[in-house]
Amino acid sequence: MFFLQALRAARQAAKANGNLGTKLLRERRNIFWTATSWADEPAMKAFMHVPPHGAVMRRLLEWCDEAALVHWTQDGNQLPSWQEAHTRLQRDGRRSKVNHPSAAHNTFQIAAPKSTRDFQLK
Repeated sequence: MFFLQALRAARQAAKANGNLGTKLLRERRNIFWTATSWADEPAMKAFMHVPPHGAVMRRLLEWCDEAALVHWTQDGNQLPSWQEAHTRLQRDGRRSKVNHPSAAHNTFQIAAPKSTRDFQLK
């Protein structure tokens, strides 16, 4: 269920004003990564709260036992590699609230992505 909703939200992001790029990575054991690039912070924030994205993120509380995010500003609109996203997430990210956190979530230990085969939108 989460993947279908994440895909809907990613498609929404790709079509949103100010979106410069969107990609998803699905790995085994229900591990999902999402990366987006935005023209500016107001465009990103406008997308964050509207359905389906806003509603999906509220359901994250029950669906996930681990979740985290990171936000940074960079030159250019190139989406980061999954390795770069992981590095930034571990260094500068924060845990999202989940109702049933795993031990890894509680200690903010995020396994690096094993795959690089992503699905790019836009």
